[in-house]
Amino acid sequence: MGCPTSRLLLALLLALAWLAPAGAQGEGAPEEEEGVVEEEEVAEDSDELREEDDVLVLQRHNFARALREHRLLLVEFYAPWCGHCQALAPEFSRAAGILKSESGGLRLAKVDATEEPELSAEFGVTGYPALKLFRDGNRTHPVEFTGQRDAEGIVRWMRRKAGPSAELLQDEASAQAFVASQDVVVVGLFKNLRSQAAQGFYEVASDIVDVPFGISNSTALFQTYRVASDTVCLFKKFDEQRADFPLDPALGLNKEELARFIVLHSLELVTEFTSQTSGKIFGAKIPNHLLLFINKTLEPHREILDSFRAVAAPFRGQVLFVLIDVNGEGAQVLPYFGLQSDAVPTMRFIKLESSQKFRMAPEDFAPEAMGAFVRDVLDGKVQPHLMSQELPEDWDKQPVKVLVGKNFERVAYDEAKNVFVKFYAPWCTHCKEMAPVWEELAEKYKDHENIVIAKLDATANEIANLTIHGYPTLHYFPAGPGRKMIEYKSTRDLETFSKFLDNGGTLPAEDTEPVVPESPQEPSDTNGSRLADAPESREEL
Repeated sequence: MGCPTSRLLLALLLALAWLAPAGAQGEGAPEEEEGVVEEEEVAEDSDELREEDDVLVLQRHNFARALREHRLLLVEFYAPWCGHCQALAPEFSRAAGILKSESGGLRLAKVDATEEPELSAEFGVTGYPALKLFRDGNRTHPVEFTGQRDAEGIVRWMRRKAGPSAELLQDEASAQAFVASQDVVVVGLFKNLRSQAAQGFYEVASDIVDVPFGISNSTALFQTYRVASDTVCLFKKFDEQRADFPLDPALGLNKEELARFIVLHSLELVTEFTSQTSGKIFGAKIPNHLLLFINKTLEPHREILDSFRAVAAPFRGQVLFVLIDVNGEGAQVLPYFGLQSDAVPTMRFIKLESSQKFRMAPEDFAPEAMGAFVRDVLDGKVQPHLMSQELPEDWDKQPVKVLVGKNFERVAYDEAKNVFVKFYAPWCTHCKEMAPVWEELAEKYKDHENIVIAKLDATANEIANLTIHGYPTLHYFPAGPGRKMIEYKSTRDLETFSKFLDNGGTLPAEDTEPVVPESPQEPSDTNGSRLADAPESREEL
């Protein structure tokens, strides 16, 4: 463990003060200072509610009062040092101001989880920021926030939770206007609006806040949309224009299947990666992505896009086809795949669960060839493509040896050496903070023939069967046969590192208790988290 895409640089902030500053004092008696202390102690135990930038500031003494006084209360549990919390703060405050000005009784609040461990434990807070919705004073079953983590997304999510989640469509005219109102809308047609299926539809609509939902039992609409039984229709202004989700009369409505259907069909067959679509791309939870890298300003590249789109339909739900325009926002994705803008057009297939990447060789952008490539990857017929930087000529000239993909196997699994490797990211704050200690360690052991202290940029080099989940990660590869690997999880200082090395890759008994680092690890690019820069990504405790 050690120091969330990405937007992931952390900065330490001063802890937020809970108490208002004491007022000006006259020439000074000690008694007056003691009086201020007493007032502060009373304030700490008070259930008085105060605000910062329209956000209610809560702690254990006023939490119950806040729940009683506000019908819907969205509470952010945060840590002052958390980079994602810092990024969310202005958006959260802006959303709080918008909702406060309305009359719906919707408010936003925050809890410094580092100062309120009892509240954090009560509500199962395991990462920051954690957003939980409390309804009508009920503190036993808070609802996890599932919307976009910007001001508009928070406001939209809260309004959906507060009111009817689906608009009642009473006639053909209202339905036509509703369908035309957005690029994607969902209309539920139910013979009985009080049925269990219809209630399930309302629940799904409450959770999927980025898509408008309508509902109707109008016989005329059943005829207009040519359905005979309860059906959910998704209308969209792209691809096939409409997709239907008919309900099984015997089984009724499966909410999970409907939600999955809506997410899948709300995405275009080929979705361009942008800051606006990244959340949808990774929120779709499709385990495989095929990425086409092109320059959209070039006509030959746009022709390849047509072929790419033609291949996508048979793989819907199994593989998400993503367009990366290297002349636009897609340029930020290039480093993740070790690419330069002049390498396009090119394709990469990525399995999100394992972060394995695959490359067609040789590349052929005919629809038939692309389709065959996708099927071969899914069938396990293509070997992963591993990135590697070029090996520097002076990689072994300094105390800290430089590893890349091309020399990792030879060095790390040298049976005559004990190799201690730091897997890092160049942008990782905690990696930078740890760098001097790692240099000291290497200097200390530079004359030990059987000990190697090394580092590897895990954002630019990939190792077979080794996935790095956070930065920095430390692995020890002991000498001898068997290709053994030990992850180091204890204190990161020179003394403990030295004990670990001197003891052959383990710590003495008195040093083996688990150590919780002061700061969390910065997560890796696994599952595309840094590509998505997803607002829902969290920093681990």
